[in-house]
Amino acid sequence: MRRFLAAILVVLAVGASFAPAQEAGGFTRKEDVIYGRKFGTALTMDVFTPKKNANGAGIIMCVSGGWFSNHEAINVAFFKEFLKRGYVVFAVVHGSQPKFNLEEITQDMHRATRYIRAHAKEFNIDPNRIGITGGSAGGHLSLMQGMTGKDGDPKAKDAVDRESSRVQAVACFFPATDFLNWGEKGKLMLGTHPTVPVGGAFAFYEQNKKTLMLVPITDEENRKEIGKKMSPIYHVASNSPPTLIVHGDKDPLVPLEQAERMIARLKEVGVPAELDVKVGGDHGRITIEYGLPKVADWFDKYLKKTEK
Repeated sequence: MRRFLAAILVVLAVGASFAPAQEAGGFTRKEDVIYGRKFGTALTMDVFTPKKNANGAGIIMCVSGGWFSNHEAINVAFFKEFLKRGYVVFAVVHGSQPKFNLEEITQDMHRATRYIRAHAKEFNIDPNRIGITGGSAGGHLSLMQGMTGKDGDPKAKDAVDRESSRVQAVACFFPATDFLNWGEKGKLMLGTHPTVPVGGAFAFYEQNKKTLMLVPITDEENRKEIGKKMSPIYHVASNSPPTLIVHGDKDPLVPLEQAERMIARLKEVGVPAELDVKVGGDHGRITIEYGLPKVADWFDKYLKKTEK
């Protein structure tokens, strides 16, 4: 448990209406930008804009470790390299477990992506050059967004929902990719991680039609079906975005095979994809510090405008 908590702290910390911008160093920061609401709760992101050398592209940073998310966990150290290269960074805080489960959390990420695209002009970015990144649970959410991004609904009442939730590039760290085959074939990880308290993220519910109460889904086959739906590897398609995964070969929390099989599946359908394995890499600082420049290079390759 101590090892997990330490890793979460590293991942999180390394890791409409606008609040007043805060200036620091070479960027400005707009805090608590409301990208949506649910059950009376505001969903927010912080927007970081470089003061110079802006390249017109945006990067979504999934603020998530163990599918816990909060505003205090936003730390420029995780994405300072992106700001230096001219990217606008959107640090997205999603509805956190144990209050919200994976189905609800992924909905938040779709909403955030649509909001960013709908307000691209205000943020001075190209709506067709958006990447996404994160570590651990944030890596899982990055892949889910990349593999399950959807077109907007042109008939939606909310203008934000008319926008696409697709991203153009993914680059992330040590993500979960297949909850039905966790380290070995047939081994489930549906909130049953031996050291990580992620049960709230896998607390799935359905509504009783008579009482309208939410009741837990306990049927194993139903839970497996939802676990499959929440596993990015099952959503890979030939039009999935270029994807980079950085993973350590000494990661104690997420098996390296999760990344290996995800990248193999992407390559199988012809999507540009790479796995960069950090020898001796952990589930935290060692792997992140090693991988950040490589992640930035990946975004440069697929998001920067090429000169004609």
